[in-house]
Amino acid sequence: MNKHTNRSAVDFLFQNKVVIIFLFLCVGATIASKQPLTFVIPELFTRIARNSFIVLSLIIPVIAGMGLNFGIVIGAMAAQIAVFLTTYWGLTGISGFLATMALTTPIAVFFGFLVGKLFNYMKGNEMIGGLVLGYFAEGIYQLLFLFIFGGVIKMNNSTLMIPTGVGVKNTIDFKDTIKYALDTVPMLTIVEVAFYLVMIGIVCSTAFKLVKKQEINWKVTGIEAAGAAAVYGLTFIGPVERFLSTDRLLLLSAVELSCLVTVLWQVFQFAKWQVQKKRGREELGPNRFIPQKAIVYVVLAGVVYGLTYIPVLFKVLTVVKLPVMTYLCIGALCCFNNILMKTRLGQNMRTVGQSRTVANAAGIDVDKTRIIAMIFSTVLAGWGQLIFLQNVGTLSTYGAHTQVGQFAIAALLVGGASVQKATNKQALLGIVLFHTLFIVSPLAGKELFGDPVIGEYFRVFVSYGVIAMSLAMHAWKKAAKPKEEETADPGEGRVEMA
Repeated sequence: MNKHTNRSAVDFLFQNKVVIIFLFLCVGATIASKQPLTFVIPELFTRIARNSFIVLSLIIPVIAGMGLNFGIVIGAMAAQIAVFLTTYWGLTGISGFLATMALTTPIAVFFGFLVGKLFNYMKGNEMIGGLVLGYFAEGIYQLLFLFIFGGVIKMNNSTLMIPTGVGVKNTIDFKDTIKYALDTVPMLTIVEVAFYLVMIGIVCSTAFKLVKKQEINWKVTGIEAAGAAAVYGLTFIGPVERFLSTDRLLLLSAVELSCLVTVLWQVFQFAKWQVQKKRGREELGPNRFIPQKAIVYVVLAGVVYGLTYIPVLFKVLTVVKLPVMTYLCIGALCCFNNILMKTRLGQNMRTVGQSRTVANAAGIDVDKTRIIAMIFSTVLAGWGQLIFLQNVGTLSTYGAHTQVGQFAIAALLVGGASVQKATNKQALLGIVLFHTLFIVSPLAGKELFGDPVIGEYFRVFVSYGVIAMSLAMHAWKKAAKPKEEETADPGEGRVEMA
């Protein structure tokens, strides 16, 4: 038993070596930087909001067996083309941001389709292909912004174009257009839009069932509509309306609400379980209600809430303000990734990623599935770049996209992902660790060596190093796998078949 436990511990440490190393680096650099948590934590949450969406866009190609998508830089270029055009047209606010997303989508779909078609001709070498393709696309991008805009397509705008009228300026300011357009959407607006969407969904679902002559559970439908109306009705209460009128949510309030929702949800599940038990319809399987598990969740919620009374934590929780809409978009993408993998398309992607031969034998169109995966990744990367730009507030026309792929991939790998496997949890963990190190390493370099540039060099070295290590491990595994197959006992397979 002890040997098994020791072996499991060693395997766990080996599998999570990158995460553990970065955890120690982050803690050590934070201590060395001598910066208070009230500085580090708010800056970290700002970076999480900026970068999470684009890192999460890397997951689908990994699952589809296409490795780390260095081609997401092309999605970022699509976003920057769209945001330049909408800025030139004078679109502002959240409507301007949504218009930019709408314009980004077809451009990114087209680019993603071309990238997917190209990758189908270079199966097994997608990562190096994506890297080289990014450099090729950079040339076309510069041609567009340095010559076509103004030279071929006449544009008269002194704030965007260089004095000669041909070519775009190095920096574009979004102060009067889409800066913080997504971050500043009030919670009240979010609740109102959600209410109307829920009601539209209920009406459309009911109408569809009526047309198809399917059975409708009017009681459940009525309860859903009444519940949505009740939640919306709460927004007319003075204190609730004032609370929801803001666009930022204190981290303290977010923690308190999370604890409350956890407790209420477990109470609801317990009540539902009791009713089902009395009727003899208790749900079985993986989704069944387990009282002990519910108690653990409730206790954990109580512990987390109790920790908020610790002065140091309370101080940190009261200085961090979360842009609600931005974090909801990140949560929605996490849900989308999970839901997609439960669909037929997602299962096809997973099968293609595990074995193209098996996928072909199962009748899956491998090339089409890979193209769809690349289109998804490119579009999501474009949207992620828009979220980044509206938060930063400026566009470095010729440099904003250059390191998107490198930093996003490094963050994903730091969280424990690999060329063959990536999850939402690994992406989010990697973002936290990677950007914590990015925040404190220059400050630590200044404190330890008297020069913040040393810290800058270190974090760039780390970002390249973690990518190089991951690619080396991938190459080593690919080389080791055929040797294992060659040395395997041929009789063993015959016994298994018998």
